[in-house]
Amino acid sequence: MHLGDELSADPRGRVLTVPISVVLADDHALMRRSLRLLLDREADIEVIAEARELASVARHLQDDPPHVLILDLSMPDGSSVEAIGQLRERVPETQIVALTMDDNPTFAQRALAAGALGFVAKDLADDELPQAVRAAARGEEYISPRMAPRLDAIGRALTEEKLSTREVKVLRLIAHGHTSVEIARKLHVSPRTVQTQRAHILTKLGLGTRAELVHYALGRGLLRT
Repeated sequence: MHLGDELSADPRGRVLTVPISVVLADDHALMRRSLRLLLDREADIEVIAEARELASVARHLQDDPPHVLILDLSMPDGSSVEAIGQLRERVPETQIVALTMDDNPTFAQRALAAGALGFVAKDLADDELPQAVRAAARGEEYISPRMAPRLDAIGRALTEEKLSTREVKVLRLIAHGHTSVEIARKLHVSPRTVQTQRAHILTKLGLGTRAELVHYALGRGLLRT
């Protein structure tokens, strides 16, 4: 559901809309309260429901689909990234803004690929969340200016070099100096799997050493923090 048919302008030329209805989903009560207070200050945004688990998110969207769902990517009862794709199929009129403490660009890329229209880190919510909600309600993508160049770098690695999302993550961790054992722990796989992925990355990129991987990652902005 876009708001294009509901736009008007006041005498000073500002664009006005009917309130953008929002369902706010986060499992932490204090965070929900903080975000609710933030959004309640916006005259054109109305939080119509809150949810603390994915199961109740689905119920809220089916009962009264909002313009926008703000979804924490660390919900306790399942994968929020998988839920994004499922919810977009069930309730296509509701756009989704992903909200997270982890602004890892590969995490953002997965959420956007699943169907989210926005990605906002919680530490930037005060400045960026209302903007992201408005953009999503218009059917437009919102990417944080802090995140955009990092996502561009991920996108180039995925498309130009045909690396998988997991391979990009392994590449970044290698370039940051982590060993195969450390990477295996972080990704919950075996060190042998990491070594196999490292070999695939080197082959795809036509490189031979860790130093060359680091140089590649630096040159394409994959190590931005």
